[in-house]
Amino acid sequence: MDERRRVVITGIGVLSSIGNGVDRFTEALRAGRAGTAEIEQPDTEGFPHRRGHQVRDFTPEAWVRHLPLEDVGRAAQFAIATTRMALADAGLDPAELAARRGVVSVGTTDGGVPDLDRIVEAVLPGGLEDMPARMARRVSAAQLSTQVARDLRLGAVEATTIATACAAGNYAIGNGFDAVRSGECDYALVGGADALCRKTLVTFTRLGLVAREECRPFDSERDGMLLGEGAGMLVLEDARSALARGAQVYAEVLGYGLNCDAHHPVAPERSGVARCMRLALDDAAVKPEDVDLVVAHGTGTQMNDVTEAQALRDVFGDGIPRTTAIKSMIGHTMGAASALGAVAGALAIRRGFIPPTANHRRTDPECPVDCVPNHAVGSEVRIVQNNAMAFGGNNAVVVLGRHHGQGVSQK
Repeated sequence: MDERRRVVITGIGVLSSIGNGVDRFTEALRAGRAGTAEIEQPDTEGFPHRRGHQVRDFTPEAWVRHLPLEDVGRAAQFAIATTRMALADAGLDPAELAARRGVVSVGTTDGGVPDLDRIVEAVLPGGLEDMPARMARRVSAAQLSTQVARDLRLGAVEATTIATACAAGNYAIGNGFDAVRSGECDYALVGGADALCRKTLVTFTRLGLVAREECRPFDSERDGMLLGEGAGMLVLEDARSALARGAQVYAEVLGYGLNCDAHHPVAPERSGVARCMRLALDDAAVKPEDVDLVVAHGTGTQMNDVTEAQALRDVFGDGIPRTTAIKSMIGHTMGAASALGAVAGALAIRRGFIPPTANHRRTDPECPVDCVPNHAVGSEVRIVQNNAMAFGGNNAVVVLGRHHGQGVSQK
């Protein structure tokens, strides 16, 4: 007999360039709104392209409550804030969770890297004798999950920060999902967070992957990605206990797949990506023809979009589901990307619509997918596949579904 528990999403927290909080994020997704603007921080002097996606109207003092703010980097601030949002959305009080066994799992690409210059500048004037304590305190900002646990005073959690680049959010979701469905813990706080980082901007610029104006996934005129920042955190709970306390349910986590195709440092491999999709569908006990929506990795680069479309064809044949690329609206948020993709998928199920791919003009014949161009589509969405493909060949796919008896809500 299978003793594994069913796992549902009961709370969502979001920070993004198109809106903070689940309601504003949903409204922007429905509208197909792109949050593109000139990057204000970090300094982009000397860069050929300076557009990207920043989180605005964010006041860290409102969210970071038990740690010295100067010791909490921007990505950790995002993680803390969205975790608090998600818990409030789920109707859970951090104080009531303090003694309960849980998991905090946060994916990231850069973690505290954007704060390293600030750390060094702050430490060195104090002299070398003052370096160890101050450096240790500030470098801990890179451990996003630890910062979340400490600020929310969750003393009985396993805190894991996962750095599998752009697939890290889905890795974190899978980690928390396993812990809850096995009965190892009562709840999991999972997702991803990253802040704009000069190092990453330099890297993608040197690789020639940054778009001039807008990110146009699957478009014949696409010329790259735009970097972004933000965070998405989810509350995962055992379905029985969640429903017993009257919690709302956005979606059920049905399964996930992970692999490393070991092919190339930066180029994805078609067969490896397809294999990861099949692993996820098998884990979820879902047939390809039952998937209603794919939330694509969809970076807007030439190679990634073609490879992903080819892998989708390998898995789904001629019946590729509608395939949306939300990076067209929020940019590539690195370690937060697939977490925000999971948020979009859960909202599609809960609120009955398919988010569009923004900035679209003409679909590339080499990317034969219905990318839901520019306008959202009202639809009954039952199963969503959320793709992530990262540097190093790290692939991660999460499958979400409508929980039995769950209705569609516009709220």
